[in-house]
Amino acid sequence: MSQAGVLLADKPPGVTSHDVVAAERRRLPRGTRVGHAGTLDPFATGLLLILIGRATRAQRFLMALPKAYEAEARLGWTSSTGDPEGELAPGRFPPEPLALPTGVLRQRPPAYSAVRVGGRRAYARARAGETVELPEREVRVDRFELIARDGERARFEIECGSGTYVRSLIADLGDAYCTALRRTAIGPFHVRDAGRLVALEDALAFLPGVALAADDARRAGHGMAVPHAGAFPAGPEAAAVVRLLDADGLVALAEPRPDGTLKPVVGFRG
Repeated sequence: MSQAGVLLADKPPGVTSHDVVAAERRRLPRGTRVGHAGTLDPFATGLLLILIGRATRAQRFLMALPKAYEAEARLGWTSSTGDPEGELAPGRFPPEPLALPTGVLRQRPPAYSAVRVGGRRAYARARAGETVELPEREVRVDRFELIARDGERARFEIECGSGTYVRSLIADLGDAYCTALRRTAIGPFHVRDAGRLVALEDALAFLPGVALAADDARRAGHGMAVPHAGAFPAGPEAAAVVRLLDADGLVALAEPRPDGTLKPVVGFRG
């Protein structure tokens, strides 16, 4: 197995994302760096990107990719955690028709989430009996569609930006909680390809690429800015980060600067 790439894993229910990473680390040569890009709750299943070797350096760019989910909900009930693991209580059915908002939304992460509060995970504070109220944040929901409905059970398909909590989307319907959650896609990666190891250069192909001559590639490999005569799209589609490539493959990820240079922010050589 290559020591730099992105492994597409299908996380089973009842284990943490950390458990999946730890299992993969045990299969690899001692000292191999292993991480992941985007936590799934223990009850949730689906696509988890396992980062191996130098792929861990690109974690934040992979985490920023949009996500797709299949969610099942129980309407007319509440859960203290927003999922089947919490304390359940009967409530009122959400108003009909169900309001399924899309666009840029204000959302409050659940108290039982991995957000850090004062250096500790919110869920750890909540489980210790502390009252946890997290600040609202802006999230983007591109698709929120009701796929099936049978009484108090409903199934949805959701496409959203990074940082969106599906549990909160479901809870915001009214009295409802998420009974099952499956992540089907992260950016260009799909759970149907689980088990596949994607080479690092291919895994980052969603970023624009810039070919460098040998001298500039050596400079970029040492973290030095290199000139770039081309142009990138302006406005909301502007390239915030690009791949720098030479004849041997991926050199670095770089930010376009106003002075026309490309400044490496993550290097993959040496």
